[in-house]
Amino acid sequence: MAAYREIVENGLWKQNPGVVQLLGLCPTLAVTSSVVNGASLGLATAVVMAASNGSVAPIRRWVPDEIRIPVFILIIAALVTIIDLSMNAYVHSLHKVLGIFIPLIVTNCIVLARVESFAAKNPVVPSIFDGFFMGLGLALVLSLLGAMREVVGKGTLFSGIDLVFGPAAKQFMITVVPDYHGFLLAVLPPGAFIGLGLLIACRNWMESRKPASVRTPPVPAMAQAHC
Repeated sequence: MAAYREIVENGLWKQNPGVVQLLGLCPTLAVTSSVVNGASLGLATAVVMAASNGSVAPIRRWVPDEIRIPVFILIIAALVTIIDLSMNAYVHSLHKVLGIFIPLIVTNCIVLARVESFAAKNPVVPSIFDGFFMGLGLALVLSLLGAMREVVGKGTLFSGIDLVFGPAAKQFMITVVPDYHGFLLAVLPPGAFIGLGLLIACRNWMESRKPASVRTPPVPAMAQAHC
């Protein structure tokens, strides 16, 4: 249980891919204009990571080192295709909004990094846990960043939720600031950079307030540059 607890802590906090390892910045900065967009792509990434780790772990001993990267990418691409077609079939409106960023999960550094660094060296169940919680950690960052940008940029929360649950779900959209005229910078790419910087600063501040004996050690430079 200690090993699984460490996997959860690493994915959600200690080695969070969004604010610690800084992997997958393309979707982090591009689709987080709202909570719904960020959470949807984050959860899709988490499912792909769990499935790819769970697919690679059983075959890791039989894949030659010379071709392991192409094999891993082929597995990830097949799983992303399934997710892409499923979203196109069942949540078509959301699929159109997220657009190219769903297929681009294939090239997300965090997916291949976890397959290479964890799933290729560990059994199936821990690998699935690692992939899912690393993806969930990224999804939380995307959701928080989307919430920040949506509130500041539009004065709402959960706008576009009807794209996922249908027109009846429009009633769940929350107007945080009535009669708000919007702040364009927040929903543009510069707003994403500013918001992500604030999240990183907040996480680092929380770490700095911990006793020195329990602080999270920094991620090695080689680990951050893996992809």
